[in-house]
Amino acid sequence: MPLIRLTKTLTIAVAHELDLPYESPCNNLHGHNLAITVVCEGDPEELHHGMLIDFTEISQIVKHYDHRNLNDLLVPEQRTSEMLAKILCERIPHCVSVEVKESEGNSACYIR
Repeated sequence: MPLIRLTKTLTIAVAHELDLPYESPCNNLHGHNLAITVVCEGDPEELHHGMLIDFTEISQIVKHYDHRNLNDLLVPEQRTSEMLAKILCERIPHCVSVEVKESEGNSACYIR
């Protein structure tokens, strides 16, 4: 079966602090420049105006978190990169995966 796949990568800046039950520097307020990669897939027969989803729509959903403190937007259990990836994947139409890259060696990927 034919498939359309599109990928969009954006960089956003966020702050957060975690409430971990052990000593960690992440328990203090700190920030990240996150590279967010969104992958959407769908049936080519379901395109609207030749698009599966407009890249601008993806940008608007992700940029809602740009230059924000995640502690103000998410409940404590959702302040991690893992949970941000899940939330974004659930909010973006046709999304099949979201990778949130905190640094060169650290990333979390949510896959539906």
